[in-house]
Amino acid sequence: MTNRAIIALIALAVAIFLLTQTFYTVNPTVQVLVRQFGAIVGEPKTEPGLYAKIPLVQDIQRIDRRLLDYEAAEFEIIAGDQKRLVVDAYARYKIEAAKLFAQTVPGGEPALRGLLDSLINSEIRGVLSSVPLHAVLTDQRANLMDDITRRVNAKTKELGVRTVDVRIKRADLPQANSQSVFNRMKTDREREAGQLRAEGDEEKARITATADREVAVIKADAGLKAQIVKGEADGEATRIYAEAFNKDKDFYAFYRRMEAYKQAFGAGGSTMILSPDTDFFRYFNDPSGPLPPKK
Repeated sequence: MTNRAIIALIALAVAIFLLTQTFYTVNPTVQVLVRQFGAIVGEPKTEPGLYAKIPLVQDIQRIDRRLLDYEAAEFEIIAGDQKRLVVDAYARYKIEAAKLFAQTVPGGEPALRGLLDSLINSEIRGVLSSVPLHAVLTDQRANLMDDITRRVNAKTKELGVRTVDVRIKRADLPQANSQSVFNRMKTDREREAGQLRAEGDEEKARITATADREVAVIKADAGLKAQIVKGEADGEATRIYAEAFNKDKDFYAFYRRMEAYKQAFGAGGSTMILSPDTDFFRYFNDPSGPLPPKK
């Protein structure tokens, strides 16, 4: 290869390098700052397209112009009623003033995230430390988050950043407090269960006593009715006996005496010592049953 060819190749390489150092593109998701020896030159380039700069003298800084998310580190706060709370928050922000941002936050987005962490932590503590715990756990939290967002945005605007939203993802009690709350809730539930059981036992005793009383009344009424029926039946039996006796007194006396013989002599192994002329044997000698003559 000749010297002329080598020089041509070197010149081509230099030209290509200068072209790459001269022209740059801007896409819709970023805004570009041109720096000359570290100082910002002109306004940020926000319109998409192809731009030129002075090679080797100027360089570019690309800054994201989209809505960005930031996850804050978990931290612990003390609410207005001195209750501890572990908070996990996040924020959404947008770099709107690229030039101001580059001047106030030389470290770029990594440095901004560190500032956001400190600001979010500070403002959440400032707002939530003045309200009781239940305000953080109820519908009031939305208003509190709006207040925190305004406070954080007021400070990030000085950096060229607009804070769109700050929200708490999770708000829990510390582990030790959670266990204490759990034990207290368990005790309350056990007390409620004991009260319900006592009320149930009282209701059971009342129902049982009412049932026993009703049973006793029913039995008494039934016993009374049974005695009445039995008395009426005995009266009817007596009446029937009386009618039968009046129809044939001798036969009735004979029948009753036969029943007495049956009961007296039917029992096995029984022994009776009676005089032969006793009234009990009046039907043995004569079926008509006349009494034997007295001696």
